[in-house]
Amino acid sequence: MGEGVRIDKWLWAARFYKTRSLARSAINGGKVRLNGLRVKPGKPLTAGDRLSIQRGEEQFDVAVAVLSQRRGPASEAQEMYQETGQSVLRRQAHKEQRALQRAARAERERRPDKRQRRQIMRFRKKSD
Repeated sequence: MGEGVRIDKWLWAARFYKTRSLARSAINGGKVRLNGLRVKPGKPLTAGDRLSIQRGEEQFDVAVAVLSQRRGPASEAQEMYQETGQSVLRRQAHKEQRALQRAARAERERRPDKRQRRQIMRFRKKSD
């Protein structure tokens, strides 16, 4: 398609969002930028455009390689764009940081169960 594809359709076809409605909401909410500028969902994309996509805590910086309105398999969707190296490194670092935080939370002790609470109460009564 020579004239371009709507940005919301392309984001859906490239599997950044599960539905076109979610893609449209993200664009209207300012989570997607085309060449550094906010756009509307109907804005046509062309090959070579740069997109900055924020999805939750993840930030993607991609260059549009292939235009398509059809949502195909994930392997085809990944060929529709090229993510910058800096974007990949930033996402990996953020992923490792989240894993460390999750491990730190897992190491925390849990609250005492019923048996342990009774032992604590007995110990406190003895020390009085």
